[in-house]
Amino acid sequence: MFIGSTDERGLHHLLWEVLDNSVDEAMAGFCKNITVRLYADGSAEVEDDGRGIPVEIHKETGKSTLETILTVLHAGGKFGSGAYKVSGGLHGVGVSVTNALSKKLEVWVKRDGKIFYQSYEHGIPTSDVIEIGECDENETGTKVRFTPDPNVFTTTEFNRKTIQKRIREHAFLTKGLKICFIDERNIENKVPCPEQNLFKKETVIFERLEFPHEKCFYFEGGVKSFVKVLYKKSKSIHENIFYAEGEENGVYVEIALKYIDSFFEDVKSFANNITTTDGGMHETGFKSALTRAINDYGTKFGFIKKDESLKGEDIREGLIAVVSVKLPEPEFEGQTKAKLGTPKVRQIVEGICYNKFTEFLEENPSDAKEILNKNILAYRAREAARMARETVIRKGVLEGTGLPGKLSDCSEKDPQKSELFIVEGDSAGGSAKMGRDRKTQAILPLRGKILNTERARMDKILKNNEIKDLIKAIGVGIGEELDYSKLRYHKIIIMTDADVDGAHIRTLALTLFFRYFPELIKSGHLYLALPPLYKVQKGKIIRYAFSEEELKKIMVELGETSGVSIQRYKGLGEMNPDQLWGTTMNPETRTLMQVKLEDAEEASVIFETLMGEEVEPRRKFIESRAEYVKNLDI
Repeated sequence: MFIGSTDERGLHHLLWEVLDNSVDEAMAGFCKNITVRLYADGSAEVEDDGRGIPVEIHKETGKSTLETILTVLHAGGKFGSGAYKVSGGLHGVGVSVTNALSKKLEVWVKRDGKIFYQSYEHGIPTSDVIEIGECDENETGTKVRFTPDPNVFTTTEFNRKTIQKRIREHAFLTKGLKICFIDERNIENKVPCPEQNLFKKETVIFERLEFPHEKCFYFEGGVKSFVKVLYKKSKSIHENIFYAEGEENGVYVEIALKYIDSFFEDVKSFANNITTTDGGMHETGFKSALTRAINDYGTKFGFIKKDESLKGEDIREGLIAVVSVKLPEPEFEGQTKAKLGTPKVRQIVEGICYNKFTEFLEENPSDAKEILNKNILAYRAREAARMARETVIRKGVLEGTGLPGKLSDCSEKDPQKSELFIVEGDSAGGSAKMGRDRKTQAILPLRGKILNTERARMDKILKNNEIKDLIKAIGVGIGEELDYSKLRYHKIIIMTDADVDGAHIRTLALTLFFRYFPELIKSGHLYLALPPLYKVQKGKIIRYAFSEEELKKIMVELGETSGVSIQRYKGLGEMNPDQLWGTTMNPETRTLMQVKLEDAEEASVIFETLMGEEVEPRRKFIESRAEYVKNLDI
């Protein structure tokens, strides 16, 4: 109910609740340093040099304020008399949820020249708040260490990359805050290493490895630094990063943006350091201001003709931006706080962004020229795509009841029960059509390699017959007419040969889905089929191996190798229909890989590296991973 799930996402939520309390202290101006540490015993710790949680008796609960915060929902550091001007916190439930779902939790507090301590098990105090030492009067802070309950969570293994991404964002969004992340797990070759412990005056010597991972994040430039590192391997089309900040009616706004030589956009928005993945009033205000400022500037200086008007999608092609607002008592839509709904924020953000960006364009004419040229090129490409789309629509390619002639559809009309196999080549398509379950499984064979959509605009995409057939089969349209509610199959399965060409075709298809149908990935509709690499037969015994390791295991299980025949499948078309069904298509026996999108930025960079126009980054990527290549077909 409070953490969303008991999987890895819910596990990390425990850490976010503790971390957000420390970040709130930093946003309020009372904390400069935070350390997040993962221990080898599975516990996690967050330490800050903020004011320290109060320990005196809370008038409403009769318990210490520290215990109240750790045991009462919604009690956190934000209760009573406006402790924070602004604060985050994912759901407002506070660190008490972390305590309740931890096998053990310990907390140390430094304030008033003293060090206090309390421990818990499964959210129940195992000690009172006790004084365990003294510290300097000026030293303050809080340290919380907890061990997630393995009886609650399906996994208790914290993900280093997930944590690092989160704390990096916090450091970007809070100027002057330094956050260190230390991962002490999987320690080998222990060596003596000194460390300054904030809760003891002396330096403690203990055994540990020179950490497998230790990194600190500090960005004085705020969101400007954030934008600078986003897609840093991509080519920027202008020299200066735009940055603006302002405050109005208690709302503090920070905006930074740049344009890169690409066709996609990435606008990241935050409210009180909370990622608003579904946008909201701040993002709407930003986009509106950007569109208005560029159209006004373009018209004023002759870039845009009187009969032209750039739309938001033209202006946001290649846009990389961060919009951050901080405000008291934000209104979020939905329990997960994915969308900011505070009405006044839109007007404030729009006003600040319009004025500041207009100034930026006028003060940086060379940057303005490059940006406007890209916007106008995007506009003309969109117009060309519109005409191309209207042409193919008139021919019935993307609309109406007609389906691609080579699509072998299923009889099931319920999308939730229907599957579409995108198959490489007519030969494999023939086997798949004969071996499938005709009620629920549709087959669409593709001839050759589809267009690389990483560097192609819509007008070129709509001229590609294979992609047009795929768009029509899926049913959701593309571009301005995109409507995911019209999805015809809830499982879209890319099924290609187990060789280099098959991998290339699979990558081309993934590029198309990532760039033009990302919601299909986010909603869990896209899958990869895993056909076997080998057929192993000894007499009447037939086994299939999906990897070299599995082949070796099967050979051992079959005993002496005499009389064993091994067939290496390079193409799906080499399989009989019943073999393809039994190994790759039968829901009862097959293995599918669901395509997930965990880090959109990282995924975007990889697609651009592998599928973009620049050869050198791709060559370096391949060379750096050459040692991992197995069974390369030459």
